[in-house]
Amino acid sequence: RYQRRVRESVRANMSHTTSRLSAFSILLSACAASIPLATWDGASGTTFKFVELNDPVMGGQSSGTFTVNASGKFGIFDGEVKDVPSLKAPGFIKTAGDGAFPDASSTLGGDMVLTVRSTTASYAGFRVSFAAGTVSPSYSCAGGGSIPFSRGCFKAKFSVPAGDDWSTIRVPFTSFSDKWSPATGEHTAECKDDADVCPTAKSLAGIKRVEIWAEGALGKVHLEVQSVVAEQSSSLMALETKRPPAAYDSCTAAVQESLAFNISTRMDTFGGGSAAESMAESVCCDLRNKLRAEPQFLFEAPDIQLFAQLDNGVHTFYDSVCGVPLFRAPVNRTLAEFEADTNEHGWPSFLSLIHI
Repeated sequence: RYQRRVRESVRANMSHTTSRLSAFSILLSACAASIPLATWDGASGTTFKFVELNDPVMGGQSSGTFTVNASGKFGIFDGEVKDVPSLKAPGFIKTAGDGAFPDASSTLGGDMVLTVRSTTASYAGFRVSFAAGTVSPSYSCAGGGSIPFSRGCFKAKFSVPAGDDWSTIRVPFTSFSDKWSPATGEHTAECKDDADVCPTAKSLAGIKRVEIWAEGALGKVHLEVQSVVAEQSSSLMALETKRPPAAYDSCTAAVQESLAFNISTRMDTFGGGSAAESMAESVCCDLRNKLRAEPQFLFEAPDIQLFAQLDNGVHTFYDSVCGVPLFRAPVNRTLAEFEADTNEHGWPSFLSLIHI
């Protein structure tokens, strides 16, 4: 394969290390596993004013409030969702906070994590949304992609267990979609079926609004919210990196943490003796997988989306173990040509080796 020829070329040019290149294991500066987005503790950068909004459509009768318990440092979302009389269907209430939220791009492929508790845990219409990449967050979060220029408000459902204790609710970013019905809140397209509706690293880097909804189900609502956080995938955070056995380990050190484009969240796909290794360790270092590569077209996965994250400049790609620069791309071709070559092979098409 093309990528294997690249790897052998790299090995020949790296006499001071025995590590092999995973063509897509690109080094990224260390990033936090957890990015607080919204809190009610007065912390700078995560404390925003949240305002409660009621269903205004055709005589909607749902109503609610949002207040802050200053001593307890949490928000209180309270109200009731009632039928819209003219529609004979449930309306909504929501609370929304606007501002420049922290960059959460490093958590793509992970989860939005809510720390909450509720005395109405049986309520079936809890949802959370965030807006990014839109000129008007309020407009996008009213239209759900169903009206012109209303894309960019990503919504997902969540539920809350009964009990008086705080619960940690993980909502995978892959369960969000920016196409949903403004009448019901239900998705009209799913991320698992259409990558175009999925959050991207770019959208997570520029969150402008966070909302919590009670929608599409009748009933009283009482939800207390301590924090909204973006986190890397729980599997990555719990992962104890396992290197190949010494007899099969061709790397001089472990693969670095926090590789770009979510690669650090991926585990070995080959099974057998390397099943407990990360994909980067398995492909880069394990001699038993010398003739293998990461899955074809991995760069198109919804939580990776390589070309959606690259601008028109020249990018440097690094060895995933020792961090030395290996390739620059695109060189002597456009980004579109780089993407076309990559799509032809199914793996990133690096043509410009940096001599070291």
